[in-house]
Amino acid sequence: MLIVSRSLALPEAELTERFLRADGPGGQHVNRTESAVELRFDVARSPSLPDPVRERLLSRRDRRLTEDGVLVIQARRFRDQSRNRDDARERLVEIIRAALAPPKPRVATKPTRASKERRLAGKQQRSKIKQTRSRSWSSE
Repeated sequence: MLIVSRSLALPEAELTERFLRADGPGGQHVNRTESAVELRFDVARSPSLPDPVRERLLSRRDRRLTEDGVLVIQARRFRDQSRNRDDARERLVEIIRAALAPPKPRVATKPTRASKERRLAGKQQRSKIKQTRSRSWSSE
């Protein structure tokens, strides 16, 4: 059981782990051990996820999410498999926790009168600078 929050836990059966050879430091031993971990979690078909959380996860523009709705996390930061496995699981939990809270609704605001005046004053200033440039070119 992978515990995400008090109300949400993912059963081990929904997680798929694959072990691969990691690149990076490790000497000759790195070519013989499969210390990198690829963790797959099917967001689209998971019965454990509430629908709003699933929708928020699927709507994210994340390169780790496949077209089929499978979240793929690769962990190869550490030299040993167990630490990479824990790292991949922690990252999955962080992603799901971020989707648990609904996003704050955007509140439309109007620009203040002073900010409108500042903007227009800046435009007039810029216009004057450009006008003085054009006069100097035409007089030569």
